[in-house]
Amino acid sequence: MALGSRLRLLTAKVTEDAARIYKLYDVDLAPKWFPAFFILAEEGENTISEIANKIGHSQPSVSKIIREMTAAGLILENRKTDDKRRNVVALTKKGRLLGVKIKDQYADVNAAIDTLISTAQHNLWEAMEEWEFLLDQQSLYKRVIEQKKIRESKDVTIVKYNPVYHTAFKTLNEEWISTYFELEEADRQALENPDQYILNPGGKIFVALYRGEPVGVCALIKMNDPDYDYELAKMAVSPKAQGKNIGYLLGQSAINEARKIGAKALYLESNTILKPAINLYYKLGFQKITGHVSPYKRCNIQMSLICA
Repeated sequence: MALGSRLRLLTAKVTEDAARIYKLYDVDLAPKWFPAFFILAEEGENTISEIANKIGHSQPSVSKIIREMTAAGLILENRKTDDKRRNVVALTKKGRLLGVKIKDQYADVNAAIDTLISTAQHNLWEAMEEWEFLLDQQSLYKRVIEQKKIRESKDVTIVKYNPVYHTAFKTLNEEWISTYFELEEADRQALENPDQYILNPGGKIFVALYRGEPVGVCALIKMNDPDYDYELAKMAVSPKAQGKNIGYLLGQSAINEARKIGAKALYLESNTILKPAINLYYKLGFQKITGHVSPYKRCNIQMSLICA
């Protein structure tokens, strides 16, 4: 958890030395200007947005640096263009002379860094590139969320339905349906009489317990369909328990049970405004299909999973 502080301390050390190094070579350049200066010295004129993309800074940050460098007499703005939205900048004569003067500093700094890398047990430069790549793929924040889900999911138990969970099954479903849609007659029948409409015809209901409290439910409903054996339906997770991987655990338990009893394919219906739910179904292995008639007004996407 001290990673950010450690990196800031390391940055402060390097930045402090950088300022002293510029003075050592009598180069009048603020360390924070260097990335933009280097691009302009090596490539010639660029737009501010081009510089921002190349050095990985925000455009407002680069604009501020360019203004400071302009005030120092190193940069000319709006080169060869009347379009004020496309701010082309280039080094002045003073800036170009500084680009020549700094060459010896480049050589000595590069040699010093090479010496440091050869002395160190680990190559910080390569490690930074690797960390930047990995954090671009998935941020530290999202990685922590994943670990939080994994830890909290260890306190989740998936059990099969019994009548003591009827209230939870009904209440959790009514809660999420009423939040986004209207409760329909098909909902009321299944929620009021799960034995008659789900269990007795051969379906299953699963309940997620978080530290003993029912916080999530879902059902496998037997279908009279030549293509699909069961519908994955009536999945609901309490808002206070979301973010604990409960939906995935419920779905996985239902899929495992379907395979265990010989189901060849599962079907589900949803609505595309429920983006987290749709992402969950894809994660579980469902794929979008078309062509089935739904009894629900809210249904605008149908999905299936081959179990075999």
